[in-house]
Amino acid sequence: MPDLITPQTTLAIVAVLAYLLGSVPFGIVMARLFGLGDLRAIGSGNIGATNVLRTGNKLAAFLTLILDAGKGAIAVVAARLIIQNDDAVQIAGLAAFLGHVFPIYLKFRGGKGVATFLGTVLALSFPLGLAACGTWLAVAVITRYSSLSALVSVASLPVWILTLNSGPYLILSFALMLLIYIRHWPNIRRLKAGTETKIGKKG
Repeated sequence: MPDLITPQTTLAIVAVLAYLLGSVPFGIVMARLFGLGDLRAIGSGNIGATNVLRTGNKLAAFLTLILDAGKGAIAVVAARLIIQNDDAVQIAGLAAFLGHVFPIYLKFRGGKGVATFLGTVLALSFPLGLAACGTWLAVAVITRYSSLSALVSVASLPVWILTLNSGPYLILSFALMLLIYIRHWPNIRRLKAGTETKIGKKG
């Protein structure tokens, strides 16, 4: 009798579990815990930390950022420790990201994935993650646009991968970049029109 748990089955299980973890909408959870109302009816309606910050509650926004980043990081680290297979590690990171962007708990209407992206990259390679986070922070400080910071950070990732000799993650980086740009298309239009909301602005 062939083994029931094949490598393909293992990868599928990793993907499903990581996706379910990524689907947990921590922004909505924090908004409810802090009595901030329905996050989807506030500001941009997004479920991420930037929109939580628009409520004026910095602690709730910080916790959302850490927890959303943690989803990607935990998925990657768990796959690395348990499966010890690089394909499983990358699949776990991608699945957690997809869970945040298309969460089953919210009828597949999720966030834009920036925090989960950064957490995933940090867990894949700490130097690579620091470079991506540093890029995001630098652009955020200069422009005060969270969306532009995300777009520049993810676009710079392939360059950082080649610079830091992290070649195995190149294909994953392009997949994440494509998804983040698609999710940020309305932000790109507002940036071009000069109507994009800056970090910390309520509304």
